[in-house]
Amino acid sequence: QVQLVESGGGLVQAGGSLTLSCAASGLTFSNYAMAWFRQAPGKEREFVAAINWSGGSTVYSDSVKGRLSISRDNAKNTVYLQMNSLEPEDTAVYYCAADLGRRSAPRKLVSIYPYWGQGTQVTVSS
Repeated sequence: QVQLVESGGGLVQAGGSLTLSCAASGLTFSNYAMAWFRQAPGKEREFVAAINWSGGSTVYSDSVKGRLSISRDNAKNTVYLQMNSLEPEDTAVYYCAADLGRRSAPRKLVSIYPYWGQGTQVTVSS
């Protein structure tokens, strides 16, 4: 079965950096777009970034554009989220998700993604 396992979360001071990883198994990774979402306490899960099957197209939420960067390594079945200039507002559980299809552009809607990881906590202190 499909498994997505996130890692790399932790506690960091404002202005610091973290890199999240999501290792995928049980699927043909290069057939899937991948995305990162996050959920803060008391809030709905929200889109952060997505990357298409080849890595040639990415999309970001306005709140993270210029600070976070998504990438993938299809040889390692892994997607990454490089997080720079972190702010306390970035504190959340971060989830990776997989969407079957070799579309040119990745999609943003939570409901579209059928496969999810268990999440990794990111806490940014002020």
